[in-house]
Amino acid sequence: MGTRGSVVAVVAAGVVLALGGCGGGTGEKNDASGSKPAEPTQTRPPSGELVRWAGGMCASTVAVEELRAESAAELKELRDPDEAGLSAQAQALGYVVRTPSEVRTVESELEGLGPSGVPAADRLLDAWQKKLKGVVSELDGVSPAVSLDEAEGSAADVDKLVQSLTPPKPDLPELTEKDPRLAAAYRKAEQCAPGWKPGDTDSPAPDPTGPLPAPADGKNLTACSDGTCEILVTSEADLTANGVDLHITVGNSVTFRTPGSVMNLGGHGGVAQFGDDLKITVVAHNEDGAVLKFSRP
Repeated sequence: MGTRGSVVAVVAAGVVLALGGCGGGTGEKNDASGSKPAEPTQTRPPSGELVRWAGGMCASTVAVEELRAESAAELKELRDPDEAGLSAQAQALGYVVRTPSEVRTVESELEGLGPSGVPAADRLLDAWQKKLKGVVSELDGVSPAVSLDEAEGSAADVDKLVQSLTPPKPDLPELTEKDPRLAAAYRKAEQCAPGWKPGDTDSPAPDPTGPLPAPADGKNLTACSDGTCEILVTSEADLTANGVDLHITVGNSVTFRTPGSVMNLGGHGGVAQFGDDLKITVVAHNEDGAVLKFSRP
């Protein structure tokens, strides 16, 4: 019995020694092969091009969000106008005719982004472009055919198309969760910061109380006959530009009337588009008149 107890004691001691040996040495932990674990991979800083791409995507996404919000607000106002009759119809027609141009502007901005170099991000860009192109095509099918009497009814159809412009999935924030380099570019792009608005980086609009810039064609209305000119209108003007007959009135706003439509714009930067025939940009506008730039889309 004594011998058996000695054997057990020796075995137990051996186990203790073996366990104690596991914690010996320098204290460094090795893997099964005896080598140290690899250091975590460092993410490369994003390129300037990728940061600009992310910023452009964020800016366009914000522009679409604002367009949807403004469209919903305008439709609500059209359904409960302050004034009834022709003014409400004219406002509705202006909304229906103006909206395709606003959506087309966002489409053009996205086309200018080009590839990002990140396959998933490029698929997002492609999905956005397809969605915008489809909506623009449907809007173009509505606006040229709308008459003053039909405008109020068509406004709801136009808003429905605008509201369909929701971000494709996965959207950019979701993609950043899977790509560290894209995430770094997203964090660095100022347009992707929470609460960013287009006016945060745009240059300020010209002072409406300052002098109007000199238009290239002065008050020469006939220069607009081919649809390309830059003129000054101080009160009212009648002209034909690229086949579109226009009556222009400048006061607190700039109003364009054709035989079948009315469009009312505010100041600097407003754009009126008449199908594929004519586009008019308000270059500047104050109490002295408006400088208008005509072009063919």
